Amino acid sequence: MKLLRFGAPGAEKPGLMGPDGRIRDLSAHVTDIAGEWLTPDGLARIAAIDPASLPVVDGPVRYGPCVAGTGKFICVGLNYADHAAETGAKIPEEPILFMKATSAITGPNDPVIIPRGSEKTDWEVELGVVIGKVARYVTEDAAMDHVAGYCVINDVSERAFQTERGGQWTKGKSADSFGPIGPWLVTRDEVADPQNLKMWLTVDGVSRQDGSSKTMIFGVRTLVSYISQFMSLHPGDIISTGTPPGVGMGIKPTPVYLRPGQEIRLGIEGLGEQTQTTVAAE
Repeated sequence: MKLLRFGAPGAEKPGLMGPDGRIRDLSAHVTDIAGEWLTPDGLARIAAIDPASLPVVDGPVRYGPCVAGTGKFICVGLNYADHAAETGAKIPEEPILFMKATSAITGPNDPVIIPRGSEKTDWEVELGVVIGKVARYVTEDAAMDHVAGYCVINDVSERAFQTERGGQWTKGKSADSFGPIGPWLVTRDEVADPQNLKMWLTVDGVSRQDGSSKTMIFGVRTLVSYISQFMSLHPGDIISTGTPPGVGMGIKPTPVYLRPGQEIRLGIEGLGEQTQTTVAAE
């Protein structure tokens, strides 16, 4: 299934993308794409609904963040061998974890706001993993049972805030609008192999990232198990699993960063596409 949320910010309704490519309104059956509805039982209840019985949503709509009520937005740094190489970093021996503020979450096509004082706002197409079942000290063999599905994430980053302002990476990752997710959550059963998905990103029509999740250092199964050793994972929590090469910071000889008035497009095979326009913070 492709589950989504549509409508004005703060007033989104739950929906699904029907087999006919039209959005269907789930709000008469489902409170939101969150919490209990992301559990195996909740997803089974949604799957039992005949899409043809649901109202069609006509006209242009805004896609909201595909998941609501996210408690933790966990990111993995330097998790692609070819991206680590472009940054000059050595391959991590264990996953590098940091948090992105949940207030950064926006819809997939909402504007990306370049923060005040920013000179190094950058892009990162990433595979998002949405948790659907509480995970605590799970083994790698059992890890995938705790995954509800996957989505596209643009892990927008301000590199100066991230690496030149002291402390950890979180302050360069958490500005408002730095976490577009969606357009939809694709349930786990529809993704045969999350470690073999094409990923791409363009800025103003120029190809910047063209990679694959197969170059991940630590795969989805490993990450879910690993993170659950340090904290419990709950339905609606999101893991952003790292980015392939082609980020602005890695462009040689001169890095390239975002400025107001640009268009970012990105997508992952089978998971949909996002389009954002960059705007200056007020």
